[in-house]
Amino acid sequence: MEQVLIKSAVLLQSNSPFYKRAVDVLVKDGKIISVAEHIEEAGEGIQVIDAAGKYLSAGFFDLNVNFGEPGFEVREDLQTGTASAAAGGFTGVAVQPNTQPPVHSKAEVSYIKNQTKENLVDVHPLGAISFNREGKDLAELFDMLSTGAIGFTDGNKSVTDSGLMSRALLYAKGFNGLVFSFPEDTAIAGKGKMNEGIVSTYLGLKGIPALAEELLIARDLYLAEYNDAKIHFSTISTLKSVDLIREAKKKGRQVTCDVAAHHVVLTEDELHGFDSNYKVKPPLRTQEDVKALLEGLQDGTIDAIVSQHTPYEIEHKDVEFEIASFGIIGLQTVLPLLVKAGLSPELIVEKLAVGPRRILGIPVPEIKADQVANFVLFDLEAEWELNVDTNKSKSSNSPFWGKPLKGKAEFVYNNNKFFKV
Repeated sequence: MEQVLIKSAVLLQSNSPFYKRAVDVLVKDGKIISVAEHIEEAGEGIQVIDAAGKYLSAGFFDLNVNFGEPGFEVREDLQTGTASAAAGGFTGVAVQPNTQPPVHSKAEVSYIKNQTKENLVDVHPLGAISFNREGKDLAELFDMLSTGAIGFTDGNKSVTDSGLMSRALLYAKGFNGLVFSFPEDTAIAGKGKMNEGIVSTYLGLKGIPALAEELLIARDLYLAEYNDAKIHFSTISTLKSVDLIREAKKKGRQVTCDVAAHHVVLTEDELHGFDSNYKVKPPLRTQEDVKALLEGLQDGTIDAIVSQHTPYEIEHKDVEFEIASFGIIGLQTVLPLLVKAGLSPELIVEKLAVGPRRILGIPVPEIKADQVANFVLFDLEAEWELNVDTNKSKSSNSPFWGKPLKGKAEFVYNNNKFFKV
């Protein structure tokens, strides 16, 4: 493979002597040869990337993506999903088990691992907590872990049976597995379509109370404490959720959490036009909640940011708001949303590259000589548009379709492969 020389990129790796300084990075055959303030171009076959004013960090990692394969390949297959991830700056993803069949045994885990083993993007399956994601019987967690599952979740279905969740936490503890909780009390959420409040009343839509999320977080924190087990909360969205997790961390509990990028920018006010591309779960909340989420990111309560990439066919979204499915594609728009939210480049790297891997116990790639190359080069000032030409997903259910965006991954490198966006 040809050599790649990145010139004058600002390095965002906090343990590097070049932290926040402009450096040149030379890569050959998947390995970093040199990192220095200046590297001379030498020899033939060197691809030079002008990175002046751009940032270089470990490749981003997404803890929450949905690819359709197996079963829903018409929405997204593993190849288009990983192409979307690479275009968004991600070199690693954790894939939810929301497939058909669900990822609930070693067979599905093996399939995903084998189908993506040569990919630029590292794909880590998340195994289902319960068989068939029905919330009744535990799936074979240890078998899935041994085959390559990185953690366990019932995906977009919450585990409402407290006994089952308690057993899952205790069982996973025995082999240091990590249980993900999608916190929604379905009895409280009912058939709600958006956040419960003034806007839902005005629009005449059934609401999902913040309480539905907070009750499950409180329950699972108690269960994790009782079993002395670790737990991770997916896509928290309310002020009180942040407070509950902040207090648990202060008490030394083994708890981590993430937030979806759209929840730190958008509010329920976007729904006045009944655009189903704003219909997500958990629902878009209030400005007060957004403020609390941003504070949680700043003070370390929230450990990571995810895309919650959820592709759907047009017939699931281009319908009345009431019957539209929950979810939007998000892998390529995470970075622009965080720019819009006003996050610093250092915090972006912490929540997209470092935090997710720390949660999973995966080593964070280092940008220094003799290390395997795994990095992203991104530009916070680049302006672009998500459209037919730039979208890498099979689906197009995004509220940002055709709108100007600022912030873009320019170049990703991993597994001796590179992709120029």
